[in-house]
Amino acid sequence: MLSTPPTAASTSALAVALRNHFSDVILPMWREAGFNAALKLPFEALDEDHRPVPPQRYRAMACARQLFVFSQAGDAAHAHVLFDSLTRKFRDTQRGGWFYSVDAQGVPLDTTKDLYTHAFVVFACAEYARRCGSQDALEIVYGTSELIQAKFDADDDLLNAALTADFSEVTGLPAQNPLMHLTEAWLAAREATDDHAFDVQLRRVAGAVSRHFVHARSGCIAEFPLGMQGNRLEPGHQFEWFWLVNQARPLFEGSGLTETVSRAFSFAQRNGVDHRTGGVCASLDDEGRIQDATQRIWAQTEYLRALAIHEEPSVRATLQRQMELFQQCFLRLQGWIECKTATGETARADMPSTTPYHLATAFDALPA
Repeated sequence: MLSTPPTAASTSALAVALRNHFSDVILPMWREAGFNAALKLPFEALDEDHRPVPPQRYRAMACARQLFVFSQAGDAAHAHVLFDSLTRKFRDTQRGGWFYSVDAQGVPLDTTKDLYTHAFVVFACAEYARRCGSQDALEIVYGTSELIQAKFDADDDLLNAALTADFSEVTGLPAQNPLMHLTEAWLAAREATDDHAFDVQLRRVAGAVSRHFVHARSGCIAEFPLGMQGNRLEPGHQFEWFWLVNQARPLFEGSGLTETVSRAFSFAQRNGVDHRTGGVCASLDDEGRIQDATQRIWAQTEYLRALAIHEEPSVRATLQRQMELFQQCFLRLQGWIECKTATGETARADMPSTTPYHLATAFDALPA
């Protein structure tokens, strides 16, 4: 609990400090040490001393996330390089779509057609087009969106998570996370293009998620369709869905999600947040018991983002304290801590190239 009510000035000052750390520390890491100048791709991760972890692969999703980050940051020069690399290294010019990864030499490695990857291609290209005015990126937004609808479709408006390289066989059944990021991608595409044709697809996905993934008692969106063995509830994803739905609330009216995300937020906050340290745990069971107590940085950023837009003043009032805890517990002078245990020890010391996307989106949502 806060001992004194937060002030707009103090909250804004914290937000400025977080954004400054991002622009002064995080972005230079990935322009320089984290960027393979020969392949023109971001390394998968840096160690604590900013040395690249020896690469085994480079993922399209990681390149796309970095494209988003540098586009949003206004670094058009680096964004141009990343966009060129994304299209040259990962596009399957023979069968359509995008490869999952290339190897350490830049040769296609995992040729799976992965919905999560395709969603991030749409998301990043929408941001790049919006910021840099790229017509080529807009064509990718539309072309990849059409491919997703045509190739990944499953029963009752769901979409499969993965297909073989030629799209002929399903290798991954519908799952929450790709559908959430596709929602994020089509919201970004809608903003970049002002094309309300994306509204139809957004409502369709939202309805499918509501019918197949929402846990009735808690309102939480499960990781897999209800009834699947080994299912779980991830607090970070409840906060992420809360943010996404509230970006275009009228669009999602009638889908069932507008009602459920508020309930899910409360369940996740009550059961998944350590109110002493502010740490968000990785997963809960459907009764709200902690399954995985690991605290991953992305879940903390989604909690910050959700708090920043919460409609209840009493909930939003906890934002300043949560920002302070995040700064103290997860940021380092020269980077960040990716994962911590419930007792505060570092559980993962390296810094993945995918994490700046989470930092960027969270810090952008904080008060000016």
